[in-house]
Amino acid sequence: MALEVTQILLNAQSIDAATRNHAEESLKQIQEQNLPAFLLSLSAELANNNKPIESRKLAGLILKNALDAKELHRKNDLAQRWLSLDLATKTQIKTSLLQTFSSPVSDARSTAAQVIAKVAGIELPHNQWPELIGSLLSNIHQVETHVKQATLETLGYVCEEVDPQVVDQEQVNRILTAVVQGMNATETSSDVRLAATRALYNALGFAQANFTNDMERDYIMRVVCEATQSSDVKIRQAAFECLVAISSTYYEKLAPYMQDIFNITSKAVREDEEPVALQAIEFWSSICDEEIDILDDYRSEYTGDSDVPCFYFIKQALPALVPMLLETLLKQEEDQDQDEGAWNIAMAGGTCLGLVARTVGDEIVPLVMPFIEENISKPDWRGREAATYAFGSILDGPSPGKLAPIVNVALNFMLAALSRDPNNHVKDTTAWTLGRIFEFLHGAAVETSVITQENCQQILTVLLQSMKDVPNVAEKACGALYFLAQGYEDEGSVSPLTPFFQDIFQMLLFVTHREDATESNLRTSAYEALNEVVRCSNDETAPIVMQLIPVIMLELHQTVEAQKLTSDERDKQNDLQGLLCGCLQVIIQKMGSIEGSKYAFMQYADQIMDLLLKVFASRNATVHEEAMLAIGALAYTAGPNFAKYMPQFYQYLEMGLQNFEEYQICAITVGVVGDLCRALEDKILPYCDGIMTQLLKNLSSNQLHRSVKPPIFSCFGDIALAIGENFEKYLVYAMPMLQSAAELSAHAVSQDDEMLEYTNQLRNGILEAYSGILQGFKSSPKTQALVPYAAHVLQFIDTMYGGREMDDAVMKSALGVLGDLADTLGSHVGPLISQSSSSKDLIEECMVYDDPLIRESAEWAKLAINRAVSG
Repeated sequence: MALEVTQILLNAQSIDAATRNHAEESLKQIQEQNLPAFLLSLSAELANNNKPIESRKLAGLILKNALDAKELHRKNDLAQRWLSLDLATKTQIKTSLLQTFSSPVSDARSTAAQVIAKVAGIELPHNQWPELIGSLLSNIHQVETHVKQATLETLGYVCEEVDPQVVDQEQVNRILTAVVQGMNATETSSDVRLAATRALYNALGFAQANFTNDMERDYIMRVVCEATQSSDVKIRQAAFECLVAISSTYYEKLAPYMQDIFNITSKAVREDEEPVALQAIEFWSSICDEEIDILDDYRSEYTGDSDVPCFYFIKQALPALVPMLLETLLKQEEDQDQDEGAWNIAMAGGTCLGLVARTVGDEIVPLVMPFIEENISKPDWRGREAATYAFGSILDGPSPGKLAPIVNVALNFMLAALSRDPNNHVKDTTAWTLGRIFEFLHGAAVETSVITQENCQQILTVLLQSMKDVPNVAEKACGALYFLAQGYEDEGSVSPLTPFFQDIFQMLLFVTHREDATESNLRTSAYEALNEVVRCSNDETAPIVMQLIPVIMLELHQTVEAQKLTSDERDKQNDLQGLLCGCLQVIIQKMGSIEGSKYAFMQYADQIMDLLLKVFASRNATVHEEAMLAIGALAYTAGPNFAKYMPQFYQYLEMGLQNFEEYQICAITVGVVGDLCRALEDKILPYCDGIMTQLLKNLSSNQLHRSVKPPIFSCFGDIALAIGENFEKYLVYAMPMLQSAAELSAHAVSQDDEMLEYTNQLRNGILEAYSGILQGFKSSPKTQALVPYAAHVLQFIDTMYGGREMDDAVMKSALGVLGDLADTLGSHVGPLISQSSSSKDLIEECMVYDDPLIRESAEWAKLAINRAVSG
């Protein structure tokens, strides 16, 4: 039974807030009271051509949201809810959705296509709705163009939603045939051709088998290349998007087509409209990404043992590719937006040029230098800006030895341009390029830095002067100072910045107070530069940094006290609070690490803590992250003395651990618990029941983002190390949790790199927990309590070693746990470890490992095990 929902759906889009809220509430009630009837009504509304388009579109959107969500747990819940509906309801909804294809309203068809794909994403993996693809393909032969177009759009969305393993090869072939035929130049309808081209983009992951067949691949590539020549700009753009996707999915199959692709991309970049030209450039950026990855994997020339060899497409295309990209740099827009989000042909060309430089290294320099020399002094600003942008773009890739002589000559010229060029675009790009010079050609890792004692003063004078310029130029100058300071972070006491600290701080604080500081991200850049300068301070400059503390505290105090703000002012206030807390964190870390300053700094600790607690009371998520990190730093610096702040701080610590919604705050708070354990040691004991209860609750929850779980396990280890044998009462809860997580992670199948990385993070967290618990109990009369768990810990390491997917961090942690087991439990586990052949193999393998830290861990583990076995 469908309900009459048209008016409610229209009211839900009303300008009047009361009408809108009432309608939204009604929809929610109907959904909760009778879900099947609610979903039937929405699908009937969407399919009904007599209903207003506004109500139909919203019906489709609500239907789609009833089937899918971003958060994984919610997505799974919605899928289960759909699967548990009775068959008649689901069939009726699906029939309505398919009927919508005949609607003359394109928005209704498009919405139905998306909803069908969501249903397919849920049902096809469960072998339900097996007739869907067949019935879609039968629509392709319809006379009506709009049915054909909607069908192809749906096939594209289905391919996006469904894993390729779910669809058998015969159906894949039929889908691809239908899609490629729809793309063909013989197709008279532009709408059909566009839908087919977009569908191919989503279906490329299904075409593995087809791309290994020369004839089928040739056909697909021909049709895609033909579509790049269509008279319809949207089809051309979609065809180039397909080429970009093919370049990353089927890089190793591209060799026979590269000459043709170069010709069509080159023509598009030079002559076509911007959206098409951008995709044509993106193709070459994508090829660069592939080749950089392949060459990084083998760290040098291709050695022949890779799954995918490097075909050096970029190297071969270099003489023609670089001039084409350099031309794009001259296509700037007079009023181009200087902010981060802007994107145009000149920016895309410069980005691609940078990737080419990373791909081929030194070889790019002689191809770009003539362009720079020709344009750098042109009267037209475009030439000067393009030459500067080209120079900045190629600084990451070629060797410092190749670039340093050129940079040494160019540096004075660029400093003069930043001071005196009449054009803002040129100054903006010059400051950005100086930042790139400092990032890649200066610092401890570079043998001969381009910054010397002699030119440092001139550089600083120009950068500080430029901070008074318009916001976008001042922001880039702050960025350049950031990289300049970063190069001296490891220098210790001999930094040429030392004499200028006072001037630098004064100017950066002036920038943060500029009226236009919120434009072009200027205030944030100024604080980031300030933080970096603090990080490279030393004994000599510590008193100047100390003078900053009351200044930053006063500003933070003013933000906390501010009353009656508009929502816009409140947002700006929160941003500023976050920046000030971040700055305090860096100062605390630095002053705490300089022995001579620590005592003087601690005079401020009470006031800082008081301020940070007031910040927590403001309940703003972004600020909480920064304040929490500042408190972690303060705990580390204050050590056991931090205990006096715990009674007041504990409620906020608990709030952070309970914050599932903003899971980053939860993760940072877990990290701060670790800092507190290291600082307070057994003084944290009174708070451990509450902390452990919350951490165990977090692990049991499927609402919490998975990324928080590895640090929670790690945190068990921190707590056990801090409180030693007092951890005994938590063993009965913590150990089963660790065991089940260990079993899951040891047998996890990593479908992709992201999953493999997460699995290793999880394993590392579990091993760090075991290690902390074992070390915490060492020399305690209660070590016996751990003996029952030893066999499981060893089995975990055995299974991981057998699976062979451990990264270096996991391997090092596993060796640590083996050593800790032997060291803490001695003769109780000696025989057990002796029986574990993989533990022995792991240690032997790591004794000859490249990484000295892993070798060291292996030697220590072997020693501890020998003692345990002989004892």
